[in-house]
Amino acid sequence: MRLDFVQDDPVPSARARRGLRSHLTGLAAEEAVARKYQAQGYKILARRWRGAGGEVDIIAGKGDDLAIVEVKSARNHDIAAGYFGRAQQIRLGACAEEYLREIHLSGRDPMTIVDMRFDLALVDGLGRVDIAEAAFFL
Repeated sequence: MRLDFVQDDPVPSARARRGLRSHLTGLAAEEAVARKYQAQGYKILARRWRGAGGEVDIIAGKGDDLAIVEVKSARNHDIAAGYFGRAQQIRLGACAEEYLREIHLSGRDPMTIVDMRFDLALVDGLGRVDIAEAAFFL
């Protein structure tokens, strides 16, 4: 019986470890935000929805309302908010349009959505969630 305790893969670099940590932190932040929306009666329609123009972290619906949600996490909410710029706002708008077209093509009527807004969800280092509803307009 062969006992080989040596890994074939080299030890990940510091950069790779930071990338993995950031990825896992982002997933945890998105989960915390999704739970907060669900606690407010929203249904999570999509997570990490990908379109040609990019990715939307969370799409949540409640009645006639549709929230397109960008999640940002950092040590505190102010730093997290600073990571969200105008270019991302424009990208989110394009993704929202694509999502609505996809709804229409799937046979659902996008006109049943009366109120669509863009929310910014901020998660701090302690896991506290702050949601800015209608954080920006296009």
